[in-house]
Amino acid sequence: MEIILLSKTKDHYDVIIVGGGVNGVGIARDCALRGIDCLLVEKNDFSAGTSCASSGMIHGGPRYLLGDVDVTRLSCLDSGFIQKIAPHLLFRIPFLYTVYAHGGKSAQARLKLEAVEAFFTAYDKYVPLKNGKPHTRLKSKDVCELEPNIPSHELVGGITFDEWGIDVPRLCIANVVDAVEHGAQALNHVEVTQIHKDENKVVQSVSLKDVFTAESKTITCKLVINATGPWSPKFGELLGTQIQLRGGKGIHLVFDRRLFNMSLVSQTIDGREIFIMPYENTTIIGTTDDDYFGDLDNQRCTEEEIAYLIDGIAQVFPDIRNARMIYSYSGVRPTIYERDCTENDLSREHEVLDHEPRDSIKGAISLIGGKLASYRIMAKEVTDLIAKKLKVDRVSTTHQQHLPGGDATPNISELATEYQIEPFTVARLVYRHGSRAV
Repeated sequence: MEIILLSKTKDHYDVIIVGGGVNGVGIARDCALRGIDCLLVEKNDFSAGTSCASSGMIHGGPRYLLGDVDVTRLSCLDSGFIQKIAPHLLFRIPFLYTVYAHGGKSAQARLKLEAVEAFFTAYDKYVPLKNGKPHTRLKSKDVCELEPNIPSHELVGGITFDEWGIDVPRLCIANVVDAVEHGAQALNHVEVTQIHKDENKVVQSVSLKDVFTAESKTITCKLVINATGPWSPKFGELLGTQIQLRGGKGIHLVFDRRLFNMSLVSQTIDGREIFIMPYENTTIIGTTDDDYFGDLDNQRCTEEEIAYLIDGIAQVFPDIRNARMIYSYSGVRPTIYERDCTENDLSREHEVLDHEPRDSIKGAISLIGGKLASYRIMAKEVTDLIAKKLKVDRVSTTHQQHLPGGDATPNISELATEYQIEPFTVARLVYRHGSRAV
């Protein structure tokens, strides 16, 4: 992939995409595959914002089944497509949902287990879309055989289901590489300082600045696309309009080893569901969901947030208090604005905002809301609108064409022998680069 400097960019692009998270890179790839002349800009590293701070799951979103069935369906559908175009980046995550009769309330616990099974029976309808396995109901002794480290006292039973994990930064980079190899140009560490419109509120150009060298350049375009996620309100200010979001902060804790072979679901003190999940050779706990009004570029995990997650996981794994946490990370979800509801009840739907009918600003589109698991479908929706405005009749093929490295899986044993490298090292390279590891 050719790396260019701001000074080496062209003076005009049909489309300038702002934001190098998974949505922005997905839009850039879709544009490039359709032959649309585009430039992608990101003020930090690609995927450095919300995308990198996610749980790293291309999952179906079972918890959205109660209020946003379409979110679950789209997530499962796109999960299936992403598995096909980037099989090397994904791995299966088995989950275990346990039910306890706390305080001797065995009748209530058994009713809950019935309700949980009914819920996952409904979820099974969408599982084939993401190449998942149907749920299984387990007796308490079966649960303890699977995970002997969890408390057995008052355990009534459990439910298994599965999801898919993915290397999100590599997913983003793969989209950037594919976009550039198909004619797009991409710049990171370059921020937008101004969006210029004429007297008729038609977007004319975008002023960019290299955050390291302070070099600046103004580039003309036909369309500017906002894929900045939680930074969308600031983008709206540059555009001269208001974009409202209700940002939700989520943190994750990372521990120094695999504490389980399966992921466990638990409940926090206020009843929210959280998880503990093996991820490669570490373990991750996630996640909080709190309204966030602070500086998006200076987020920190607080001691209170960490204690909240630890207390929740301790209900299914008391020894978590003795485990070694090596770091934590946080991000802000670009959730669609809504009042009079709790953070946990906010919709994970997405919206594509065409600012021409909305704000009488021609030449600007914003993508807000959504979730990682359905990034490709959201990018397609935006690019469909771009193609319509530019009168491009080529349709999206992002669900058919492999991402770089996804076309084949090299033989790890043969490569280890040929290059005299440890099989583990080869496996790591193949996981990250697929066929391009060779």
